[in-house]
Amino acid sequence: MDLFNYSRRESSEVHIGATPLGGDNPIRIQSMTNTVTMDTDACVKQAKSIITAGGEYVRLTTQGVREAENLKYINSGLRAQGYDTPLVADVHFNPKVADVAALYAEKVRINPGNYVDPGRTFRKLEYTDEEYAQEIEKIRTRFVPFLNICKENHTAIRIGVNHGSLSDRIMSRYGDTPQGMVESCMEFLRICVAEHFSNVVISIKASNTVVMVTTVRLLVDEMEKEGMAFPLHLGVTEAGDGEDGRIKSALGIGALLADGMGDTIRVSLSEAPEAEIPVARKLINYVLAHADHPFIPGKPASQFDYLSPSRRKTRAVRNIGGDNLPVVIAERLEGSSDTNPQFKPDYIYCGGNMPDSRDENMTYLIDANEWNPNDKNVYPAFNYQQMIELHHTDAELKFLFLPYMAMNDEVIAALKLHPEVVIIAQSNHPNRLGEYRAMAHELMNEGLENPIVFFQFYQETEAENLQIKAAADMGALIFDGLCDGIFLYNQGPIAHTVIDATAFGILQAGRVRTSKTEYISCPGCGRTLYDLESTIARIKAATSHLKGLKIGIMGCIVNGPGEMADADYGYVGAGRGKISLYKKKECIEKNIPEEQAVDKLIELIKANGDYTEK
Repeated sequence: MDLFNYSRRESSEVHIGATPLGGDNPIRIQSMTNTVTMDTDACVKQAKSIITAGGEYVRLTTQGVREAENLKYINSGLRAQGYDTPLVADVHFNPKVADVAALYAEKVRINPGNYVDPGRTFRKLEYTDEEYAQEIEKIRTRFVPFLNICKENHTAIRIGVNHGSLSDRIMSRYGDTPQGMVESCMEFLRICVAEHFSNVVISIKASNTVVMVTTVRLLVDEMEKEGMAFPLHLGVTEAGDGEDGRIKSALGIGALLADGMGDTIRVSLSEAPEAEIPVARKLINYVLAHADHPFIPGKPASQFDYLSPSRRKTRAVRNIGGDNLPVVIAERLEGSSDTNPQFKPDYIYCGGNMPDSRDENMTYLIDANEWNPNDKNVYPAFNYQQMIELHHTDAELKFLFLPYMAMNDEVIAALKLHPEVVIIAQSNHPNRLGEYRAMAHELMNEGLENPIVFFQFYQETEAENLQIKAAADMGALIFDGLCDGIFLYNQGPIAHTVIDATAFGILQAGRVRTSKTEYISCPGCGRTLYDLESTIARIKAATSHLKGLKIGIMGCIVNGPGEMADADYGYVGAGRGKISLYKKKECIEKNIPEEQAVDKLIELIKANGDYTEK
């Protein structure tokens, strides 16, 4: 794979009703209904809303055989109204349901973690090699008849691995790791190949963006080793709602799309299903604008490992680089000093003029020709044409605005002489990610340890567009371990505080800096056992001030205990109107009436000493 120049990964074509996937087809967009699958009219109505918004596949949960059989009537109801959009059945726990769904849906999603293996119990089991092989044969015995049904009915399948539902068998050998997720998928793919069944799509998801991106990269590498080119469905599970859901999805999905991976995507928001579609469309359109860009002559650094990246080694300059958390730089060129205390930038760039009213607790950057060495908490910012001034300016910390194409021998020599310089990387290239990667790799090749802050320039009028684009641009840089800081600059009417919050949100979504409560909330489906959106709002209202706490809000048990396994507390649908509460992986209280459950959750957090008053 070329780290610096965009090209789309070659994949095989899969036939899904009237809308083929992979190969030379466009990147498809999909969503999932949250209506009860036995309610035909409600499902048809919501499917139409998804389709009207631009959805190209509609997925429905099928808990049992009755729901799978009802897909026949949902399918015919849509076809009768002139819609030919393929339906996808979502199956967990019961392979018989998949057999039936294959008769009436154009594609069936199965979960390797619970297709034959029992549901995850978090028990530590031990298998000998012989016992492990016997379990694989058990999967084959049950899986092959399903493939035969799919062949007869021209039904595609999705092998959908979720981080939250790996089987105890996989966990026993691989642990809760990306390698375990990849092997869970490959076990089923190898059977498909042996049976000459190629109508297969793969997804491999997690709510943790680092796990999700790492696992997909590993999966693609493993498939290439075994001569497979199956198309990919991308998504970040339980991404949440609002700006958090958009940023987390764009960061994870965008990082992979930018490297040419992905044939269909679903942005999983805890909102109405049709609200997911325009977000997905904006993300795809933005990343695909990288195509056919001018060539970037980057050279990969030998110490960089794309499949298992570690943070680039840098020298700490004040609080930037080294082992420090990535910083946020913000601009206030017009003298404004408004900040949100929760998302207060580490540095303010004010161009050539210091603000009239200065915050004594804030640190500033000013253009080098206006810098006064007597100013407290103010540091000079140079451009690459000021090399002479750079050499003759005495400051413990200096910033250098630097484009990749300006990295000539003089600049490299200057950086070697000045380890106190922090680079603010600039680019106006159509593939900004590629140039920024090329710069970081050149620094590694030259043995330079100057930290890098990535300057991202936009001209957006809507916060959502900024969130999607900035997260997509920063995703791979964060996952590659190259980010020592982020500097978002928007030329438009978006408030500075919103831009600051976006920068901090991106760092939190990439798991490199925490600044607020993190919510792992599912998008809801026909399995959801309570009013998800209103519940999320109530939980957020009570807990959004608890910085660093992770709270899982899950509609049912399919991914509930698993996807929120690294959450501090969990709120999971246990039955119609009933909630179970978790402390990490342990269920603390079962079957609480829904109307009492949020208060009980707060009581649980307080009882464990993790709650502070606002």
